[in-house]
Amino acid sequence: MAVAVYHVTTSDIRQYLSDYQEEKGSSKVTIDNMRRIFSSFFAWLEDEDYIAKSPVRRIHKVKTDSLVKEVLSDEQLEQLRDNCTNIRDLAIIDILSSTGIRVGELVKLNRSDIDFHERQCVVFGKGNKERMVYFNARTKLHLQQYLKSRTDSNSALFVSLLSPHNRLTISGVEVRIRGMGNRLSIPKVHPHKFRRTLATMAIDKGMPIEQVQRLLGHVRIDTTLHYAIVNQNNVKMAHKKYIG
Repeated sequence: MAVAVYHVTTSDIRQYLSDYQEEKGSSKVTIDNMRRIFSSFFAWLEDEDYIAKSPVRRIHKVKTDSLVKEVLSDEQLEQLRDNCTNIRDLAIIDILSSTGIRVGELVKLNRSDIDFHERQCVVFGKGNKERMVYFNARTKLHLQQYLKSRTDSNSALFVSLLSPHNRLTISGVEVRIRGMGNRLSIPKVHPHKFRRTLATMAIDKGMPIEQVQRLLGHVRIDTTLHYAIVNQNNVKMAHKKYIG
């Protein structure tokens, strides 16, 4: 039976979320996402004076299990590089692993965006926000070799191997990377994994979290912290150094 929004109670929403989780077998993450959607909707109703008070206020965030997301090891990165069958794929692996850019940012890059002298390039992230990212000497070398091997006139930095050499798409990069991982029996290889690996490595080696945040283009520092896995041995060494 339908209930008018101004008659919906906190108990109604709790019951709905509970029933939904039981019926669908949904994860805690899904249920908490639903809670946030309800919260936004009823907060808007409250702001517009359709209701006196949001019934979601007293429903707290659903605690979710903390999952440790995997990163690529140094050995796995070298395996991927060694098994590239062409210079383009090698350049893609290198730029993903040295800059930590999103795959959507990578496919938007043009040849003219690359500053080889400073080993840097400008990318346009979420919300079309511009930021500078940096790449290492190996990436510079392989990018230059790749561009020198090209015979097309496409302005895109990365194009398909076959004519008419169109700009690579997000799905094209994802399929290529996944295939490389499958051939080497490296689990769950995807472009985003290079981003998480870079964040973890940077924090692990002592880069301040605020600089990692800027490098990755995160608005909130909480997002950056979710990307990185802190090495427990380094926590132990830091404790000895700073505390005792």
